[in-house]
Amino acid sequence: MAPLFYALCTLTALFCAWLLLRAYRRSGYKLLLWGGLCFLGLTLNNALLVIDKLMLPDVNLFTWRLVLAFIAIMVLLYGIIWDAESR
Repeated sequence: MAPLFYALCTLTALFCAWLLLRAYRRSGYKLLLWGGLCFLGLTLNNALLVIDKLMLPDVNLFTWRLVLAFIAIMVLLYGIIWDAESR
């Protein structure tokens, strides 16, 4: 059952990234770009979770997953701060 949940989380994050980036392309609102890039990072994080838990169970990728999630959240935080300062 876990592989199904991992796949659903990855697909959901990818779908959110796609929606946010599509909305950014249409509107040009910068916060949508930063949110979309964050969700792309979270999609990669979830994909790395699938690799970590299902494909390479002997290898511990926990630190890499944390670093990737941290970078994704920092992209969003940077975008929020940068967008607020530019107004």
